[in-house]
Amino acid sequence: MKKLLLASTACALTASVALAGSHASETKIGVLLGYTGPIESITPMMADAAELALKEINDSGKFLDGVMLSSARADSTCVDAAAATAAAERLLSEGAAAIVGADCSGVTGAVLANVAVPKGIAMVSPSATSPALSTAEDNGLFFRTAPSDARQGAVLAEILKEKGITEVAVTYTNNDYGKGLADAFASSFEGTITLSSPHDDGKADYSAEIGALASAGGQALAVFGYTDQGGKGIIQASYDTGAFDTYILADGMYGDNLFSELADALEGSFGSVPWAQGAGADAFATITAAAGINGESSFTRESYDAAALIAMAMMKGGAATSEAVAANLLDVANAPGEPILPGELGKALEILASGGDVDYVGASGVELIGPGEAAGSYRHYTITGGKAETVEFK
Repeated sequence: MKKLLLASTACALTASVALAGSHASETKIGVLLGYTGPIESITPMMADAAELALKEINDSGKFLDGVMLSSARADSTCVDAAAATAAAERLLSEGAAAIVGADCSGVTGAVLANVAVPKGIAMVSPSATSPALSTAEDNGLFFRTAPSDARQGAVLAEILKEKGITEVAVTYTNNDYGKGLADAFASSFEGTITLSSPHDDGKADYSAEIGALASAGGQALAVFGYTDQGGKGIIQASYDTGAFDTYILADGMYGDNLFSELADALEGSFGSVPWAQGAGADAFATITAAAGINGESSFTRESYDAAALIAMAMMKGGAATSEAVAANLLDVANAPGEPILPGELGKALEILASGGDVDYVGASGVELIGPGEAAGSYRHYTITGGKAETVEFK
């Protein structure tokens, strides 16, 4: 079914381009995400959501006098900087005018430094959350629709305080994302961290890591890893040995497959993930359901918003170029202007064509602050019966 949905989305996008006829030009948008690697189970839904926004733009027939947008997917792998850089370069060689992505923080930083900045290509990441990206040299070309882990660390610390948990062990994936989040959490947590230890992805056995964490002790184990890789292995090893009963999960660990496959181990555990509620989130749920896309997976809202923002910035700038994206994205993302929800991209194009202003609310409640940072909100959830249930939004 997943492959069918992917094929349906891609075919629909291609069809909308074909219908334009030979009189219309085409602009390619790269969708650079980890189709293989430690988050591969959630990436297809992210790509589908981004391409849904492009299809909506095309179907409106109101983008830059008939210019049509097409997507080009490329694999960031999430963890291999060289592979992600090569994938981004391929996108540019194929004519991509801007990039939705990358996804994981380390490869995003590599693509930014090695491709985007030297070539002047705008990037909007839906999921790269490392605090280090806030100060990366980007020449005004980098934006993100998910909030920085500087905020997530504080949110997780607040949740633990509310639960009365004062002593935890921490394990984090050994890269920019994991280290940045672990540092952010440590700076906000008012209790005791018995041990903060990195783990590598791709290992078959995590018993040594769990042994050290269990020896240090704690009321719970915070796992700042990836849903399809080391984080999953850490939890399985802990469950097998009875090391910990409760797990604190950060955004990289949010995945339906993980929750169902390790339902017994994760029962009663909890975590945080960028998420939104309100009119924009409701509208997104409606349009994804109608399109046959799983919009309830993590970072789908942010992916739709990333693609929509690129298109609207191009429209405001009057050209399907990275220069137009860089110059106009903050303007279309924030007030003043007419609030725009998912499903209203055609309306936004009309307003921009007439010289008006839009305030893109989108699926994730978009509000960009500072140098293209997302203010964002987090969903505090608990795992019951193999599924995530919302506790509150922060």
